[in-house]
Amino acid sequence: MTAETPLRRAAPGIAMAVAILAVSSSAPMVVIANGDGGVPALAVAFWRNALAVAVLVPVALLWRLPELRALTRAGLRRCTVSGVALAVHFATWVPSAVLTDVATATALVSTSPLWTGLFAVVRGHRLPRSTWIGIAAAVAGAVLATGAGFTVSPTAVLGDVLALIGGIAAAVYVTVGQRAREELSTVGYTAIVYSIASVGLLAVCLASGTDLWGYAAAGWVALVGLTLGPQMLGHSLVNFALHRIDATAVSLLLLLEVPAAAVLGHILLDQTPPAVAVPGIALIIAGVAVALLGDGLARRSHRRKDRSAAAA
Repeated sequence: MTAETPLRRAAPGIAMAVAILAVSSSAPMVVIANGDGGVPALAVAFWRNALAVAVLVPVALLWRLPELRALTRAGLRRCTVSGVALAVHFATWVPSAVLTDVATATALVSTSPLWTGLFAVVRGHRLPRSTWIGIAAAVAGAVLATGAGFTVSPTAVLGDVLALIGGIAAAVYVTVGQRAREELSTVGYTAIVYSIASVGLLAVCLASGTDLWGYAAAGWVALVGLTLGPQMLGHSLVNFALHRIDATAVSLLLLLEVPAAAVLGHILLDQTPPAVAVPGIALIIAGVAVALLGDGLARRSHRRKDRSAAAA
C-alpha cells in the first residue's frame, strides 16, 4: 500500500478552503446576473448546472468511461437522489431570496448542518455532544450574522418554507453524495449529478414559463462566472472533499460561506453588513471550531480504544 504523503492528507482540507471561497461568490454573482443581466432566478439555477455539464460530461466520457460503465445500480440510485436534491436546493433557495428577505432566507438555508447531523443519527452514527453544541452555535451565528428578521405575510412565509426546504435538500445532497463518492471519482460523480440536476431544473423552468435566453451580455458573463466559480470550483471541490471528510463536517465548514460572502458583498456590491453581523460571524467560526475539534478528539479516542482492543 502506498504511503500517504502530507500533501495528500491535506488535500481535502485545502479543497474545502478553496470551495468555501468559490461558493461565497455565488450570492453577489446571482445579484449581478438577476439585476444587471436580467436573468430570472430559476434560469440562473438551471444555467449554472447546464454549462457545467457541457464541460464535465465530455471529460467524463473521455477519461472516466470504464468507471461510469462499472457503476452499480445502488451507486446510480445514490447519484440520482443527490442530483434531485441539488436541483431542489437550487429551485427553492434561489426564489426564496426573492419571496422573503435575503437575510431570513440565508439564515434558514444555513440550518443544513442540523439536518445533516440528524441524518447521521438516523443512519446509526453517534455524534459527540461537542458536535451538537458546535452546530447549534454555528447556526445561531448564521442567523445573527445575516440579521434575519422573520416577517409574517403569505409571501414571506412561502419564502421561509422554500429556504428551509433548500437547507434540508443541501443536507441530503452532501449526505447521499458521501456514499456515492465511494464508487466514483469527482469528475464522474459531478458529471452525473449535475446532469440530473440540470434536467430537473429545466423541467421546472419550462413548467413555470421561465425565459431561458434573451439576456443582456452582463447576464451571460455572470452565468459563466457562476459556472466556473461556485459551480465548477466550489461544488465540485466539495464533492472531492466528501471522499475524505464526513458530511456533517462538510455542512459545518460551508457555514463559513456566510462571513466570506459578507466580505465579497462589500467588495463587489458595496454592501456593508450590519454591526450585529460581527458577533454572528465570530459565533459561526467558534461553533465550527468546537464541532470539528470535538469530532476529531472523539475519532482519536475511538482509534485508541480499537488499538487497545486489538492488542488485548
